[in-house]
Amino acid sequence: MTTVSSAKMNIPITKPYMDEAEAEAAAQAIRSGWIVQGPLVQAFEKAVAARLGVAHAVAVTNCTSALHLALVCSGVGPGDEVIVPSFSFIATANAVLHAGATPVFVDIDPRTYNIDPALIEAAITPRTKAIIPVDQIGLSADLDAVLEIAARYNLKVVEDAAPAMGATYKGRPVGSVSPVTCFSFHPRKSISTGEGGIIATNSDQVAEQARVLRAHGASVSDLVRHNSTKVVIEEYAELGYNYRMTDIQAAVGTEQLKKLDYILARRREMAKRYDSLLASVEGITTPFVPDYAVHTYQSYAIRLDPEVVAPREIVMERMLAQGVATRRGVMAIHEEPLYKEKRQVQVSLPVTEQATRQTLLLPLYTTFSEVEQDYVVEHLKTALVKD
Repeated sequence: MTTVSSAKMNIPITKPYMDEAEAEAAAQAIRSGWIVQGPLVQAFEKAVAARLGVAHAVAVTNCTSALHLALVCSGVGPGDEVIVPSFSFIATANAVLHAGATPVFVDIDPRTYNIDPALIEAAITPRTKAIIPVDQIGLSADLDAVLEIAARYNLKVVEDAAPAMGATYKGRPVGSVSPVTCFSFHPRKSISTGEGGIIATNSDQVAEQARVLRAHGASVSDLVRHNSTKVVIEEYAELGYNYRMTDIQAAVGTEQLKKLDYILARRREMAKRYDSLLASVEGITTPFVPDYAVHTYQSYAIRLDPEVVAPREIVMERMLAQGVATRRGVMAIHEEPLYKEKRQVQVSLPVTEQATRQTLLLPLYTTFSEVEQDYVVEHLKTALVKD
């Protein structure tokens, strides 16, 4: 461990890893004159599909719109129920509402923070149409268990892999396991396009419908029309959405994809170092990674023992006073006002409720230095002390 400087540092929770390659790619897209969904989006989609080993990748505005489209294209609609973990970002459940369906919350595994497959069957009703497993913080859910239950009950599976680009499940890339998988390119994720998302699937039907619906329901894309030697008049047979990614974003994403392996290697290296530095710190639990998974470490999540250390919010305030940004682990969606108060969701999920009060995310990013990491750890140790 390096000697910690007495000078105050400012350490964010994360930083996207970009350089002149992304800047130049974006500039070239702008110079080309084609900046909305066009040839660079198509090229980015092909690159992502090849990376994941799937037939199709459909780029959209963000992961929320990806989840919404994936649900709609999987046949989810009004009157249906979709089983989801409450321990997730609120977009997971909101996408179900956007599709006109009802999210049904289940509890999580206390070690992985992912949906507990043993609890899924009890939540299934005649109205259940789909299950959304979430790869929390970049750790794959137990997908085989989820898919087995879905197959027995004839349910759809839409995987929320927002932070899991580059993760693996039993040696396979996340994105190639579930029938439909959605990723995010928000700046906190493995790679970023600023905002952006993508749907990965081997289903020709899902991909074709998603491509139509993301562009207002147009029967022919702008790219096809503009490249045609004949006049093409598109038709609108379905109610679609404006979920198009721009070529500027796709140009950045293509460069980011080239860096993915390096980004993930650095994140895992620093996560492993956190494991070592925090192993002997009383009152915290470091992340658990099952044998079946390779983690992306969107963030580094620790769990605080309230019997041993100071309350989490006090720890966060003390860290912030030293210039270190932290975040609560993940919310319990069923406790948020939109669901608890406005939608009158009444459900007891003790593991989720405990986890959302005890977990804490520490800074982690590609350019995170050992000096910065040591600074975080030293101030964490001080912040944990009970008064």
